[in-house]
Parts: sequence; structure tokens; C-alpha cells
Amino acid sequence: MTADCRLYLITPPVLPVDFDSILASALDAGDVAAVQLRLKDVPEADLVRVIERLRPIAQSRDVAFLLNDNPALAVQSGCDGAHVGQTDTPAKQARKILGDLTLGVTCHNSRHLAMEASEAGADYVAFGAFFPTTTKEPPEMADIETLKIWAETMEVPCVAIGGITAENCAPLVQAGAEFLAVSAAIWNHKNGVAAGVKAMLRAIHDAV
Repeated sequence: MTADCRLYLITPPVLPVDFDSILASALDAGDVAAVQLRLKDVPEADLVRVIERLRPIAQSRDVAFLLNDNPALAVQSGCDGAHVGQTDTPAKQARKILGDLTLGVTCHNSRHLAMEASEAGADYVAFGAFFPTTTKEPPEMADIETLKIWAETMEVPCVAIGGITAENCAPLVQAGAEFLAVSAAIWNHKNGVAAGVKAMLRAIHDAV
């Protein structure tokens, strides 16, 4: 299972003006499974414009483009799916809206929430935050044991999220995470985003 761990990028909280080229550089640096567009408190018209710019960059490279929080807009704007939190559209409702598109659900540190999400039709469940993160304030920290037990006993893939870097990701890979969701470690990498992606992929490979 650990050999199949892949990288899942989450966009920064505020997009730089030249984010189109930044995203392209990141995706061209190595294997990335998905990009999640996560922009809070942005008017829907602006969000649509951002999706129209960024979605083709991901999809033309066979990278899934997912939208945070808004399954209906994900369908309307040609995204590959949506990711919902516990306070967003309920998973069962999101599943109906998305049809065959990908549905991911935030489950914090709870296998119970993950079971509910799976029963509602989630394609993956996300556990975290595993480490302190500057991107988003988590309601609670997650325990690696939660991830490990899920990966060993359930078929629905699990994503590890929250403060993950090349330096700290090895235990998550070894615990069985199918995806590592990463934001700051890529976008804020001191040597640029391509170096950030390569460092993460190297760390995943070395952890196996």
C-alpha cells in the first residue's frame, strides 16, 4: 500500500497573480494525483474565472482538478470532483450532486466520520491535521494510529493532510496513506515549487 502513496496539492489560501505558471511548474516537476482549489470567501463569479484558468492546466496533464466546498459549482464548471468538510454540503447530498465525479470528505481524527462518509459514497476520506499548519486552523490534531487502522482495514483510500513536509511525511507514508495533501511545503519552498514537488516525491519514495 505504501508504494502507491501519491501527492495531492492544495492551492494556497491566496493565489499569487502568476499562479497559472506556478501551478504548471509544480505539475511538470513530477507525479501529482490531484489539485484541490481551496479559496475561502471568494465570490462565485471570481471563483468561476479562477477555475476556468487553472482547471485546464491540471486536466491537460491528467491531474484531477477538485473544488473545495461547492459540489454544484464543481459540476457546472467542469471540475473532476469536489472535497467537502464536516460543516459543508453533507456527503450524501454531495454524492447526489456530483454523480460519478470524485467526492472527498474531511474526517479530522475520526474513523466514525470516515465510516459515515464511506457509506455516503465518498471516494476518499481525509484525516488530519497531523502536524501544525499555517494554512488552516484544524479543530483537532489527528493521530497516525487513526490513519494506520483505516488503511489496514478499509478499502476507501485515505488522504493525510495538515502541515505535511518532506521532512515529516515518512510515518504517514508508512502508516498507509494513499495520498499526502500538501500546500505550504510546495508553494513556499525556498527553491521554488518544482523543487518542492521533487523533494516531496523523493521523501515519499524514501519512506517506502
